[in-house]
Amino acid sequence: MVAVETTRRGGRGARRTLRENTPTGMLPHLTRGLPYTEPLLQDQIARIHDASMKILEEVGVDFRDEISLRDWKRVGARVEGERVYFDRAMIMDLISSIPSTIKLHARDPQKSVTLGEGKSIFVPMTGAPFIRDLEGKRRWGQLADLNNFHKLAHVAPALHSTAHVICEPMDVAVSHRHLWITYSSMIHSDKTFMGMSTTGENAADVIEMCKILFGADFIDTHAVATANINGNSPLVWDESMLGALRAFSSHNQPVLCSPFVLGGANTPASTVPAVAQLNAEALAALAYTQVVRKGAPAIYGHYLSTVSMASGAPMAGTPEISLMNFMIGQMARFYEVPWRTSNTLGGAKNFDAQSGYESATTMMAVMMAGANYIWHSAGWNEAGMHCCMAKFVVDSEQCAMAYRMTEGPRWDDFDEAIAAVKDIGPGGHYLGHAHTLKNFERAFFMPKLFDNNNIEQWEADGAKDLPERAHEHAAKLLSEYEMPPIDTAVDEALKDFIARREREIPDQFK
Repeated sequence: MVAVETTRRGGRGARRTLRENTPTGMLPHLTRGLPYTEPLLQDQIARIHDASMKILEEVGVDFRDEISLRDWKRVGARVEGERVYFDRAMIMDLISSIPSTIKLHARDPQKSVTLGEGKSIFVPMTGAPFIRDLEGKRRWGQLADLNNFHKLAHVAPALHSTAHVICEPMDVAVSHRHLWITYSSMIHSDKTFMGMSTTGENAADVIEMCKILFGADFIDTHAVATANINGNSPLVWDESMLGALRAFSSHNQPVLCSPFVLGGANTPASTVPAVAQLNAEALAALAYTQVVRKGAPAIYGHYLSTVSMASGAPMAGTPEISLMNFMIGQMARFYEVPWRTSNTLGGAKNFDAQSGYESATTMMAVMMAGANYIWHSAGWNEAGMHCCMAKFVVDSEQCAMAYRMTEGPRWDDFDEAIAAVKDIGPGGHYLGHAHTLKNFERAFFMPKLFDNNNIEQWEADGAKDLPERAHEHAAKLLSEYEMPPIDTAVDEALKDFIARREREIPDQFK
């Protein structure tokens, strides 16, 4: 019989030691251990596919960019003005060369990740003009705020990327922002990151900075940065986005081909037809990546929102968005292409119950749908108008919880745990058993930011609600942050490049 520690004091102390000594490094990419939620039958997948092919063949897609129109003519598509009509065999042949998995290489090789075929990564939100700061004040974002968000992303175990423009640095000239956003992503973390793709010229600058950081030869054969290309639904890809696509795809860097869906406004007011249109839009852009460079990595993307028929405002966390995520996941797997979705979206103006419900509803659907590139995973509020610091750290922890769930059940300690049942027997408890002390931390996820104490202890600790605890936690993380080391010569080369480009790019606001 194994000796068992039966006192509460001993068990609690041992568990506290375990928690304090647990590493906080980045989790590896998520390897899925749960089945997918797949509502579509095979004949329904085929029906959506056929409808999308007919849209591409009979309706066509506008490519509002002279270079892409010449490219499409060169490979045999029918081009009338800006409208491109596609043969389905051509589309299927082109997308067949897209890799089904992508390895993203980080500055720290130990933080490189793989996505696709049951492997997923979490990426924080981007694009917010405003923030809610550590005092809960809503204000314009600045470069220092962006630096702080990149630091928080760096120390979050379940975030695999710093993304890029988590909040807009309004104190930097618009024409120069992409340079400082990229530098912040690169310097404040050694995880993977995203590249700015607002124009072809900006994307080309990002590629040059990636060459400085990783080496020109390296990036031509290794994926180091992702770029998002938003479509103008319905059925339009514009010059700025296509220029950015070419900049990234020509250098073998992954592009997220993302139609921007406002369900009922720029798609039919019905989920399945909306998916058919989105699918056609995404396939047209995915195919174009292969016209630019055969074998270049690409990601089936989208941004999903439904529109309130009462006000016209975009909504998040609705059942239809969940259903569309399930269906799009099936379509992406049908084409054997990695896919991106958006995670903790919400329309709430504060970090409140609405914000939590919306984010949790979306996250659960995203995890069950099996997305590979899980974007907007931390901080999103107010339909993306602001990034909330408190929500950022809570969302990051929620990603860790979702990660643990989606790994699926663990069997590696099954025999050892069953043996513990024999040790304890009827009427005993497991708190001090050797198996419990060895496995308690990994057996049951214990959120740091949720309070599970009794009310007396909660009151003694200051009766703090979740936003207050999250603000304090974010401040603590920032105070303890240590910048990952970077080669001084590389850092200076990045700064020199930025200085040169600032001289070359006019700032019309000075």
